[in-house]
Amino acid sequence: MAWALKLPLSDEVIESGLVQDFDASLSGIGQELGAGAYSMSDVLALPIFKQEESNLPPDTDNEIPPFQYVLCAATSPAVKLHDETLTYLNQGQSYEIIMLDNRKIGELPEISGKMVKSIIRVVFHDRRLQYTEHQQLEGWRWNRPGDRILDLDIPMSVGIIDPRANPTQLNTVEFLWEPSKRTSVFIQVHCISTEFTMRKHGGEKGVPFRIQIDTFKENESNEYTEHLHSASCQVKVFKPKGADRKQKTDREKMEKRAPQEKEKYQPSYETTILTECSPWPEVPYVNNSPSPGFSSTQNSFPVVEGNGSPIHQPEPVVQVVDNLLPAATPQDAQQWLLRNRFSPFSRLFTNFSGADLLKLTREDVIQICGPADGIRLFNALKGRVVRPRLTIYVCQESQQARDQQTKHENGDAANNTFFIYHAIYLEELTAIELTEKIAQLFNISPRQINQIFKQGPTGIHVLVSDEMIQNFQDEVCFVLDTMKDDSNDGYHIILK
Repeated sequence: MAWALKLPLSDEVIESGLVQDFDASLSGIGQELGAGAYSMSDVLALPIFKQEESNLPPDTDNEIPPFQYVLCAATSPAVKLHDETLTYLNQGQSYEIIMLDNRKIGELPEISGKMVKSIIRVVFHDRRLQYTEHQQLEGWRWNRPGDRILDLDIPMSVGIIDPRANPTQLNTVEFLWEPSKRTSVFIQVHCISTEFTMRKHGGEKGVPFRIQIDTFKENESNEYTEHLHSASCQVKVFKPKGADRKQKTDREKMEKRAPQEKEKYQPSYETTILTECSPWPEVPYVNNSPSPGFSSTQNSFPVVEGNGSPIHQPEPVVQVVDNLLPAATPQDAQQWLLRNRFSPFSRLFTNFSGADLLKLTREDVIQICGPADGIRLFNALKGRVVRPRLTIYVCQESQQARDQQTKHENGDAANNTFFIYHAIYLEELTAIELTEKIAQLFNISPRQINQIFKQGPTGIHVLVSDEMIQNFQDEVCFVLDTMKDDSNDGYHIILK
């Protein structure tokens, strides 16, 4: 020590404390910053980057997730403090998602040096639209033939392997990546929020979406089915440049607010951190092959006419009956809850078997889950089927003619002839829905049906509209005839 002056005891204590503070303040000076001096994961873990509270149960709030996903798009400044962040995106623009490995030393050693699979999907944020997701996406497919809701910008992406986009799942992409290596994926969202709202609620009233990423590791069969991590964020998609204008508008509105009002809102962050969530329930399809051509075994009602038959690649139809059985184990019951969108209550029913859940009364589930979800859970447990708004019965004219000819050749009387009709159930009462249902019945693509006509007085062909379908009598019967469209490979359907 270079101090020579002898001080009193009290001053020595003060001097000792000052020297220790001074030494501590200089302890980091002179150290070189190497390439491994810090990691992006540590920086993003700082409180300034914590935008949202985790929705996980209390016992896991303080745990650092094994992965973190960062969407390189700014959050809106017009979001209140305790609300989830909202990010605006431009339609068709490429946005980077950085895939970060947050594992501690020794955590998940089974994936070290190995690949994991991540599935990115764009889904509805509103629960009302989640219930009708399949119908909403099929309607979008009909209006935007050949387009996808979500795409990967592969040339700009880094570190992804074997990217895939299933042609039947327009809102989903998947790829493999190695957590220990730098990985970033660029995505493009091609739908806009106002495409799923009524016309009177357009503009900024467009529905919010969720971008969700689910990551899986390999099982013993070398299939990526073991869930590791899921996270999501809320977004709205605007037409090109629309997101920039909306961000600017929100920023100007916040600048005009009083200082005490500004304190009630979150600041705008340069990036969006996806927060942990429950895994998205997988919907089983008839064929999950990633190739564009799908095979089908439903050949009982093909389109066969004297003027030719269509050459098509049939699309799989989702027809899943998912009733909970009394013999279901607690693990099976948990999977059933996830598939049917009851994941927020899965912890409450951790030890419930299928028989336990089925014994619950309507009052029990309402008390546990609340009125809205309780009624929905009770109806799902009881397997109650909602009666369709309209039922029509159809028979193919060529099939009817062949059956009648066979009867006559066998010497049977004509009045003993019977024909097989198929039931079509309609909920939305629109021409698009009828087209899709007839296409499913014929096992063809809806794009191959150009128009649907109803045979009117004197044999005239009247174009079927939404209003006409809404005026159909319930359980009305039609004979279907097909007519080749000379201008393309499509067909016209005639209801007789």
